[in-house]
Amino acid sequence: MDTLMPKYTLKPILFLLFFFLSKPLFAIDSIAETALVMDISTGEILLEKNSNMRTFPSSMTKIMTVLVAFEKIKNGSLSLDQEFLVSKKAWKMGGSKMFIEVDKRVKVFDLLLGIVVQSGNDASIALAEGISGTEETFAIEMNNLAKKIGLADTNFVNSSGWPNDSHYTTAKDLALLAKYTVEKHPELYQMYELNEFTYNGIKQDNRNPLLLTFDGADGFKTGYTEAAGYGIVGSAERGGRRLIIVMNGLESSRSRAQESLRLMDWGFNNFELVNFFKKNEIVFQANTWLGKKEKVDLVAIEDIKVSIPKAQLSSANVDVLIEEPIQTPINKGDIIANLQISYADKKVSFPLAAGENIEQKGFFSRITSALYYIVLGSN
Repeated sequence: MDTLMPKYTLKPILFLLFFFLSKPLFAIDSIAETALVMDISTGEILLEKNSNMRTFPSSMTKIMTVLVAFEKIKNGSLSLDQEFLVSKKAWKMGGSKMFIEVDKRVKVFDLLLGIVVQSGNDASIALAEGISGTEETFAIEMNNLAKKIGLADTNFVNSSGWPNDSHYTTAKDLALLAKYTVEKHPELYQMYELNEFTYNGIKQDNRNPLLLTFDGADGFKTGYTEAAGYGIVGSAERGGRRLIIVMNGLESSRSRAQESLRLMDWGFNNFELVNFFKKNEIVFQANTWLGKKEKVDLVAIEDIKVSIPKAQLSSANVDVLIEEPIQTPINKGDIIANLQISYADKKVSFPLAAGENIEQKGFFSRITSALYYIVLGSN
């Protein structure tokens, strides 16, 4: 009887999206060579420019250096009170420094703050050597974690971001790295929002300009090398939405500060987070084929929410993509359909699952229902 089942169909669901103020949405570009704005509340990419192009991450590398430590703290193999001996290599390292001293022991907590606030290259090496023995071995751990996260085009050869042609990433990979850090280590991530840190009597300010200029900004790293230009990974949360911006290839620290503020403003001001359905909420009832119940509840398997441009709110469409009737038996949790939300030229889909078990009718009931379907088009 499967041949009697209809083809893929659209089932529209009507929504009225009310709003009081709607600014027009204009397509914007960025002066950065590579750029990306991601709403990690929904996983949507709101803006991207050369986001898959390889670039040198410079000190933005340290987000991964810190994340390796976060992972070990979480699994209990490393503690914040643990102390590492500072090697001559770490002490002599050039560039930005925490000013740790050779042959002195430094707590992991202080090293982490020396990295996230002061961007210390010396602290990065000391942490790497303390965890893995050598910086080269630590880089292997960095790359293994990159693969676990799903970074598609990234390779690390050191812990600090010191220039090396084999040390590269992309804007998209940096955004995914930041997203993983926020979602998996929310408590440790709070280190990134500190505006200053004093070690060895030397106070240094956080280089992240968003911490001072954007309400809701709470972390991540800047970077600069001559080859890469000025870059930043920034994160901010407002009203239940969290945005991550990534830029690289800017010409000055001033343009980095101005452009990061502009993109954050644009991302929060021009998009509205719309909550369509909560996890396990019934979205649709589909017809069953030869089931003991004629309808099966289709539920959201996760919260369904989308960041929609304010200018497109009134024209957003919501459809259920489904083949029905649904063949029985049906098991609770079976993925049966997709909810599609479309606006402008974009479409976002979410799977819908059976919210209940539906058994198949007995043999004679199935025969009767099949005949009814042939004659009347229903079972």
